[in-house]
Amino acid sequence: MGDVAVILKVMPESPDVDLEGLKKAIKVKYPGTQDIVEDPIGFGLVAIKVAIVIPDGTAGAADEAEAALASIEGVQSAEIVSLTLN
Repeated sequence: MGDVAVILKVMPESPDVDLEGLKKAIKVKYPGTQDIVEDPIGFGLVAIKVAIVIPDGTAGAADEAEAALASIEGVQSAEIVSLTLN
């Protein structure tokens, strides 16, 4: 079995959300975070794309990561953008 790379798009509640604080909260909430990239949307709103790696065959792990990131204060939504088998 290999690993699965999961890319999630995290949308802040507003342009006023502290992105650096949000990035730190993401790393605390999900320690398996591999990479975090800012993705400008428009009108001052910036989404955050988060890359995590989970073991293949771990049922529901991607959905659990999505729910964990969505539960962070200041996050409006989190959604899985892609899954890739490594």
